[in-house]
Formats: sequence, C-alpha cells, structure tokens
Amino acid sequence: MVGPDVSFWQRLFEQHTTPWDRGGPSPQLRAWLESAALRPCRILVPGCGNGHEVLLLAAAGFEVTALDYAPAAVEHVKGRLLKAGLQARVTAADVREWIPDTAFDAVYEQTCLCALHPDDWTVYAAQLHRWLAPDGQLFALFMQALKPGAAGGLIQGPPYHCDIHAMRALFPASRWRWPAPPYPRVDHPSDIHEIGVILTPRS
Repeated sequence: MVGPDVSFWQRLFEQHTTPWDRGGPSPQLRAWLESAALRPCRILVPGCGNGHEVLLLAAAGFEVTALDYAPAAVEHVKGRLLKAGLQARVTAADVREWIPDTAFDAVYEQTCLCALHPDDWTVYAAQLHRWLAPDGQLFALFMQALKPGAAGGLIQGPPYHCDIHAMRALFPASRWRWPAPPYPRVDHPSDIHEIGVILTPRS
C-alpha cells in the first residue's frame, strides 16, 4: 500500500503519540449538535482515534458505529465507553474495504481522509457515498495542512492537505450536493485548521 500502514498507526497509539488530538470533541461537532443540524440517528465515525466524538455522540443519543485502523485505538475507545457507561459499536477495520450491514443516516468525517494517502482518496470517497442512505448526510471537516514541499509537487503527510478545490473534485456536484460557501473555519491547536462542510449524496 501507499502511505501509512496499520503498524504505523498502531505504534502511535501504543506510544500515545497523537499530536493531532485536541484532547476533546471538535468544536464544530458541538456546533452542529447545538444548532440541530445533526440530530440523533444512526451515525458512522471512521478513523475515530481516541474517540472523543464517539463518546459525545453516544451520550447525545446517537446509535454510533466507529472504525479505526489501529487495534490499540479501538481498545482504548471501548475502554472509555465502558468507563462512561455508554454504548457504541467500535471495530478495527480498513475504511477502504469495510462494508456495513445497512446504510447510515450520517457519517462524521474528521481526521480519516487526511490520514489516508491521496492515492486512496477516490476509493474512500466512493465508500462514503456507499455508506450513506439516500437521504443521509456527510458531516466533513477538511484538514487545511499545506506543507512547504507542495510547491515542488511533494505529497507530505499525514495529515495530508485537503485543499477545498481538490475536495470539490473528489466529491463532485454530480454525486454530492454542496452548500454555498463560506464554510466554518475550525482552528486547531497545532496551527492548522479545518473547513466544515455538510454534503448530501445524490442517488
């Protein structure tokens, strides 16, 4: 495969080396919940990491399924859920290949896309479309992490830079309904930021 593999992510979680982690749920997820843009439903969280958003959604009454590449992350999230007395299905899986039993009402995409090498983005985008019910929604946070080598054509990450123009090509209007910009900017402690967008799949 191209880009980080299971052993790469497993090592980071075993060593508790997760510099992208805010230490709590994304403020944009809280904003979507508070505005009722996102209401309790059957939701998927791919690349769940340490599970802050999984716990928040489970506590808010969602039926949550969470995925992560690293077994260490999965076990950590399961332990947090047990300690908090919350329920969610957490599975170790490759998002490029995983197939659910039924479609989801929503997918919360935060740091999974930017963790995948761009060569895998088209496969992952197709998966996101496949995972959603016809009237479902993709709540996406596109990481803005432009690296110095980009001017020379280097592909550097993770996190990989999710340029909004590239996202429009990856999630084309022929397959996804885009809201009109501007989109919320979500600052990150590591001097990068995300752009929040809610997309709806076209049949």
